[in-house]
Amino acid sequence: MDEDLRNGLWNVFYSSFEDGWDELFLYEDDNLLEMARRLWKDFFKKTIDTLPEEVNRTRGKIKDYFFNAYWYEVYDFIEFVANYSYNINNFTGRCNDTLEREVSGYRLVEGVLTPIIDGVEIEEVEQAINSNRVQYAKVHLKNALGLLSDRNNPDYRNSIKESISAVEAVARLILNDTNAELGKALSKIEREYDLEIHGALKDGFRSIYGYTSDSGGIRHAMTDSSNVPFEDAKFMLVACSAFVNYLVSKAELTD
Repeated sequence: MDEDLRNGLWNVFYSSFEDGWDELFLYEDDNLLEMARRLWKDFFKKTIDTLPEEVNRTRGKIKDYFFNAYWYEVYDFIEFVANYSYNINNFTGRCNDTLEREVSGYRLVEGVLTPIIDGVEIEEVEQAINSNRVQYAKVHLKNALGLLSDRNNPDYRNSIKESISAVEAVARLILNDTNAELGKALSKIEREYDLEIHGALKDGFRSIYGYTSDSGGIRHAMTDSSNVPFEDAKFMLVACSAFVNYLVSKAELTD
């Protein structure tokens, strides 16, 4: 992380609360006060009674940490703030603008700093995770995103498993059959819901499902996650998110 990127992310964080720093302990900016308290006790792991009463000392301590932290600790900090209850002044969007401008290898996706994914791919993943119709699939996709994005111990093999499990979960939801396997489920969905899924697309996901299920595939044989490259896991997350959106859209046409 170079100086320009670190400065840019700090400026987004600092300016996201406008002039609240001057009023922090006058209780006139409840969002900033609550954020400072959460940082203090949940991120820095300090006792709440040691939170400085003087705003300049609080700001100074946070800034000292930010500018002396390792690069991955800065990203942990940004993730923490991004998951704060309020997306103050489009914090996520402005962070992503800064990350893109400074050519960072990460983007914020659903509160997780993820190895670089472009705008169209982000939209597919976020749409699938935010869909109210696919609760179980959302869990799988969030797990896939987390495993892909873990900066200390990424697990690409299990990220792929979670991604394809999300598609299977949607197929089961559409069929109301908790035991349906994806390969057979797609044909059954077409028959029972009178949906047309492009043959090449259907065959492609059947093949992917076979790749993750057979004796030589992800689910059984690859015990060493280093055997699976990041590019494969990223592709699966985006492709499976897009297919989840596709199936949900198709199913909604029959409502």
